[in-house]
Amino acid sequence: MGRADLAVQLPESVPTGVPLVLLHAFPLSSAMWAALVPELADVARLVLVDLPGLGGSPLPATGDPSLDVSAEGVLAVLDRLDLPRAVLAGVSMGGYVAMALARRHPGRIAGLALIDTKAEADADEARANRLRMADAVLGDAGIRALVPMLDTLLGSTTHARRPDLVAAVRGWLAQAPPEGVAWSQRAMAARPDSSQVLAGLSVPAAVVVGEQDVLTPPQAARAMVEVLPDAVLTVVPGAGHLSPLEAPREVARALTGLVVRARP
Repeated sequence: MGRADLAVQLPESVPTGVPLVLLHAFPLSSAMWAALVPELADVARLVLVDLPGLGGSPLPATGDPSLDVSAEGVLAVLDRLDLPRAVLAGVSMGGYVAMALARRHPGRIAGLALIDTKAEADADEARANRLRMADAVLGDAGIRALVPMLDTLLGSTTHARRPDLVAAVRGWLAQAPPEGVAWSQRAMAARPDSSQVLAGLSVPAAVVVGEQDVLTPPQAARAMVEVLPDAVLTVVPGAGHLSPLEAPREVARALTGLVVRARP
């Protein structure tokens, strides 16, 4: 298995607080958490991670694309920072990485926030679509292959009322590295179902979903709550698949509640 050396940002926050590791969505970077940092800086020790091939993180030098590689990279960050346990909060692909780490190293997790994500593996059609996109971004289409994603990443309310945010996400899509996009899509296509992993967790969890999320809709969030032993569900009104961008205060409130419940 290849090794992922992940870029890390450590915003000024409570130095002795519960560590809270924030894992971003595909195909963005840790920059997507900027609006939540002021909301969380007084309640947790914040660690922002760029996943492989995105943001400031390079692709692994060897090995097939796998979210296990990403999870081991996050584990290496915890080791580097001398953090025996941390609360993990992942949105979309970041949630898949958090679940991969929970599968491999459950003892390192003090709490788990799953935001606009799902436990199920991809169905055949979704898996094929990911692999087609991976090929497309490395081919003639280039990063333009991501343009249609804009319609489904953000909720209808955001599209109607937040042209600034729509433009920002469009810009981030245009800046995404093709090689990182392709690696991430192939890694997500290969991920297994994580429902039994969640059922076996003994730590507090928060499940957050945008009311208008069409990619991992509220029913997928409720399915995770049903199997998690200790989970609180938050459905964010007027938000889509990127609820931390669309409703940062509501998501920060859910994460604060989780941090309070977690025991490092």
